[in-house]
Amino acid sequence: MSTAPLPPLDDILATARVVALPLAARFRGIETREAVVFEGPEGWTEFSPFVEYSDTEAATWLAAALDFGWNPAPTARRDAVPVNATMPAVAASEVPSILARYDGCRTVKVKVAEAGQVLDDDVARVRAVRAAMGPEGRVRIDANGAWNVDEAERAVHALAEFDLEYVEQPCAEVDELAQLRERIAYLDIPIAADESVRKADDPLRVARMGGADLLVVKAQPLGGLHAALDIVAQAGLPAVVSSALDTSIGLSMGVALAAALPALDYDCGLGTASLFTADVVASPLRARGGVLPVERPRPTTADLDRVAADDDRRDWWLDRLRRCHAALELTRG
Repeated sequence: MSTAPLPPLDDILATARVVALPLAARFRGIETREAVVFEGPEGWTEFSPFVEYSDTEAATWLAAALDFGWNPAPTARRDAVPVNATMPAVAASEVPSILARYDGCRTVKVKVAEAGQVLDDDVARVRAVRAAMGPEGRVRIDANGAWNVDEAERAVHALAEFDLEYVEQPCAEVDELAQLRERIAYLDIPIAADESVRKADDPLRVARMGGADLLVVKAQPLGGLHAALDIVAQAGLPAVVSSALDTSIGLSMGVALAAALPALDYDCGLGTASLFTADVVASPLRARGGVLPVERPRPTTADLDRVAADDDRRDWWLDRLRRCHAALELTRG
């Protein structure tokens, strides 16, 4: 995390708004995504750790929000970034309607290994995505660490016929990822690490241990743009920039990160505004022609009123923000 002086809490609270965005389909076990957005000298920023995260973990997300709101963004190397569509763990029959929300995306990330589903469900969903995308489309899967090594090997075999671009976080532990990577090397399907980077005490360990071919990096969980860029540089692996189901304001943080990377070999997981039925701005940061522009949304009061959370949720989030700010004060002296 940055060691720069913290903005005063009152400066943050002066513009802080708590929002609740409804989702078009249940995703990550939720139907509404909540966040705090507020304005700093550099523009609007976002604090949106998932509700189950501890204050210690959430404080890193606040550090990222403050970095984006109070510090100049790194120099952009490109003016737009390509993004993928994200396919929740829906029935195969729902795939076309979800894909229709994404304009021009050539890549789809498919959620697999969802609780209450079996491998046959994953195969059917991935098959439907491949059929919709055609042979030129790119299909990647994300298991969020739900499989053990044997389950992951079996699943990769079952899904390999669909020409996978890569498999994201098939297993939870770094040593499991390394074992799986050896077992499936002959299939030439790369392994990407997400949770082993963003939720790890040592985000570089997965690279040192040979557990991944590429890294998935997210600005908020890693403490901000500058921290994420440093991790990518030290890891020496290709990086995919992704979102954490952010509002359009949070997505603009991810876009700034992707725009600043020296190389951008993979489409970014930043198209998730298409999963919302409402957002914090009238013109959400959604893909057009498969790309997002490098820009910073500016919500109006009316925009924020339209998606305002109820009083109880507002109070819950602002109390959480205060606790995380206090935690950052302790770490920075």
